[in-house]
Amino acid sequence: MRYDVIVVGAGHAGCEAANAAAQMGTKVLLLTMNMETIAKMSCNPAMGGVAKGQIIREIDALGGMSGIITDKTMIQFRMLNRSKGLAMWSPRAQSDRWRFSEEWRLALEENQNVDFFQDSVDELIIEGSKVIGVKCSMGNTFYSKSVIVTAGTFLNGIIHIGRKQVGGGRMGEKASTGITAQLESLGFESGRMKTGTPPRIDGRSLNYDKMEEQKGDEEPFTFSYLKNIRNLQEQRSCHITYTNSEVHEILREGFEDSPMYNGSISGLGPRYCPSIEDKINRFAERDRHQIFVEPEGWKTIEVYVNGFSTSLPEEIQVKALRKIPGFEQAKIFRPGYAIEYDFFQPTQLRATLETKNIDNLYFAGQINGTTGYEEAAAQGLMAGINAALKVKEEEPLILGRDQAYIGVLIDDLISKGTEEPYRMFTSRAEYRISLRQDNADERLTPLGYKIGLAQENRMFELENTNKASKEIIELLLNTNISPEDAPLHLSSSLKEKQRANKILLRPEIQLQDLQTIKGLESINDYDTEAKLRAEIFIKYQTYLEREREQADKLKRLEYIQIPENFDYMKLGAMSMESREKLKKIKPATIGQAKQISGVSPSDISVLLIHFGR
Repeated sequence: MRYDVIVVGAGHAGCEAANAAAQMGTKVLLLTMNMETIAKMSCNPAMGGVAKGQIIREIDALGGMSGIITDKTMIQFRMLNRSKGLAMWSPRAQSDRWRFSEEWRLALEENQNVDFFQDSVDELIIEGSKVIGVKCSMGNTFYSKSVIVTAGTFLNGIIHIGRKQVGGGRMGEKASTGITAQLESLGFESGRMKTGTPPRIDGRSLNYDKMEEQKGDEEPFTFSYLKNIRNLQEQRSCHITYTNSEVHEILREGFEDSPMYNGSISGLGPRYCPSIEDKINRFAERDRHQIFVEPEGWKTIEVYVNGFSTSLPEEIQVKALRKIPGFEQAKIFRPGYAIEYDFFQPTQLRATLETKNIDNLYFAGQINGTTGYEEAAAQGLMAGINAALKVKEEEPLILGRDQAYIGVLIDDLISKGTEEPYRMFTSRAEYRISLRQDNADERLTPLGYKIGLAQENRMFELENTNKASKEIIELLLNTNISPEDAPLHLSSSLKEKQRANKILLRPEIQLQDLQTIKGLESINDYDTEAKLRAEIFIKYQTYLEREREQADKLKRLEYIQIPENFDYMKLGAMSMESREKLKKIKPATIGQAKQISGVSPSDISVLLIHFGR
């Protein structure tokens, strides 16, 4: 049977790719090595976080499914960065691992344009400079107009536990072979990367009285902008505990057997999610590290030990864990392990995620050197969209850095490449005040609707929210507040009547402080999204204008010269990672410095300030 799009792999990237292409009217085949592990959360059972939460909201705004699936399966919700102001808020949800996978599979099965087949792809069928299909390990051949490879950690994957090594893309699942060698023969540049996961624990064996409870938000949000998703009514708590010097000494005993230090692993691991052995080695001056104890679902007793990723021998893992407060009697379900796998430098891709070497072949997810469910899902979504658009002979969808974190992600990958697993941070985005979690629908839903992915109900919700937000803003602009009507904590500093919008500009004042005042009571009738959008518009309008001016200025200043022997180490406001890379590469201009992987827009701003520009 012939298809429009074949998606290889059914992880987070593969699911979003298949769903998007199918929703846009193309016929899709989703190939997976195991139908039981579709959208499996291989690492921690959570979605979102700083910058990552914004990505999930962007996926939802375009018409993707990750936000909806997360809302249906979350067991806890927290809005991070509340202390940094509304524009920096980032949603994060703890998910039920099994239900997340189940809901994704059910959603895909409901799509009549998606077919499934369980097999491993060993070879791409290339005709001239185009891909036209795939060959599977059981001898099956499938043809298509495009192929999206979302292989995750399965390409020549090797699992490490101490000195033990076993081929696999995930514990208990075999690796995928053949594709790397074929692509290398076609001129592709490949490399090796490494990631890891912590032990899983029997929650019944833990003493939670020795840990700090971390509850979810009292008023949880949802990821999806659709209003038919019910807010979480009940939540499960996470817990926090800490390692100590005794734990660290035990871990050091296993260093000589650690694949991280005995040369067994050649791939680079994620800098921002290091293994516990890497942390105690790199930060030897610290006598403790934070451990998050996270439930894996509503009913299961299995617990995820976030912060204790390791590939040390199993006996060392057990011995060290039992010295952590609350873990004295801990029983392990599965040991932690590292996994090493192949990736391809993303500089070999176009902005559509189509490869430059082979037409109609797309890469998405960890094959491009990224880490994280959210980054993978975003790439899968964009690859699926662009594969479908190309099949339909329509213009591609390419998001700019000023339009979405997804645009920043893809631009970073294809222009800078990566030397280590890429993770999204707010500091990577020049326009981060504009790219907020609350306004992703304003930025992207019209685009999603135009290409046929976002449905009409999303446009209806967007129009309603914008209308409500404008009504709130108008009310604030046209309502005067007198000292006698003001809240008690504000009345003493209010000497005369002032417009409500001017009062809201004060950092200590929130919209909820004003909506009980005479003339503003109707604000209570609006939903949370509308109120949040109005409040951010009032508070950040000036900053948004400045941000755009600063971005334009950065473009003009790219050709500023940097002295060859400039001492970057004296710039304390710049991250150590950036200082080290700038010192090593020695860029001649600001423009060259901007292209170095790991050097963020905020680091460039530090350089510009130093040079008086």
